[in-house]
Amino acid sequence: MLKDDYIYFKIDKTKHIALIAHDGKKKELVAWVQRHKEELSHHVLCGTGTTARIITEETGLPVKAYNSGPLGGDQQIGAKIVEGKVDFCVFLWDPLESQPHDPDVKALLRIAVVYDIPIANNLATADFLLASSYMNTEYNRKVENFHATVTDRVKQFAEDKQ
Repeated sequence: MLKDDYIYFKIDKTKHIALIAHDGKKKELVAWVQRHKEELSHHVLCGTGTTARIITEETGLPVKAYNSGPLGGDQQIGAKIVEGKVDFCVFLWDPLESQPHDPDVKALLRIAVVYDIPIANNLATADFLLASSYMNTEYNRKVENFHATVTDRVKQFAEDKQ
């Protein structure tokens, strides 16, 4: 396994979905969750601070809340992705508003790509992902085996030095 180029991780039929929205996008995310309440009720939801609280209050769906984004919530969600406890993410970030935690946002987006997590950054993508046949079936994510990649890079570096 340590020498394989990729490692496969199974996403179960019940998805663990992170819901995140910057202040200017919270109403959009709440409305999206409300439209898809029935489908989302079959999955496990979490989100960053205020977003999670508002979604729970407005829709009645249980949403596990982490810290707000600027207080480390984006990093907490990223850690849950690494731990295999987030399978899918809807993150409506505001491209027109500078955020004090932009490095955390970039780190979350990067970790989602590294761990091959579907991530929707707008409502159209969220709709397409939620309508996907994979939402109600198991799915195997293909994640690059970074142990093998780093080993190969060290070996190549050593060869290049000679």
